Amino acid sequence: MRLKVLSSAALVAMIAAACTSTSSAPPVASYTPAPPMTSVPTGPTFDGPLLGPDGRCTGVSTSTATVIEPGIAECDLVRIKGKPATDVLVGESGKGQREVQVLYSEPGGRELYFFVNNRLDRIAKP
Repeated sequence: MRLKVLSSAALVAMIAAACTSTSSAPPVASYTPAPPMTSVPTGPTFDGPLLGPDGRCTGVSTSTATVIEPGIAECDLVRIKGKPATDVLVGESGKGQREVQVLYSEPGGRELYFFVNNRLDRIAKP
């Protein structure tokens, strides 16, 4: 009980000391402003034109790719195929990567091409 009384008395003394302070100087600011941020890219950048959801390229491909193989760009696929895709799905992964799925319905079956950041990642023939 005596410890409780002493603690309460110490608290009252601290509050009273704060109220009777005669210092009129404002507190010293310890804030230092951060230097201005430089321009930081907000997402990945891609080489060459990109394929839109409508299946059209945003520009002309300057690539000389002649074979459909991993690493070619989205618009190279369309150029090599010689016709627009049957369906295109454009999205973004949880990792901030551009992901595009391109479907071609061919007489012999369907072909699905998966692109990550404008590069062919894999091909599925269901």
